[in-house]
Amino acid sequence: MVKDHMPEGFHKISEIFKNDPGLANIRRTLKQSDIVNDFEKIFPELIKIAEATKVERNCIYLRVQNSVWRSELKFREGQLITKINNFYKEERIKYIRFVS
Repeated sequence: MVKDHMPEGFHKISEIFKNDPGLANIRRTLKQSDIVNDFEKIFPELIKIAEATKVERNCIYLRVQNSVWRSELKFREGQLITKINNFYKEERIKYIRFVS
């Protein structure tokens, strides 16, 4: 029978990754890339309209098809931010920046 615990002095890699302060930058980078990668899952209705290009400092950068859509999405900015944060069950985005 296999024991379900680690030998004394050993830690699971997942626990180390989750808790080691030295890996905080890597965790933050992965969370940011998750948002860009998951954008189409979160907003399937925007696939032909907008594209997430990057996330920096709690700000997602969206490339939008044209100025009309940019205005519409700017009007809905709060809803978009809420939907992203609800998807991850934590606050990851505070701002949206629209780029061309």
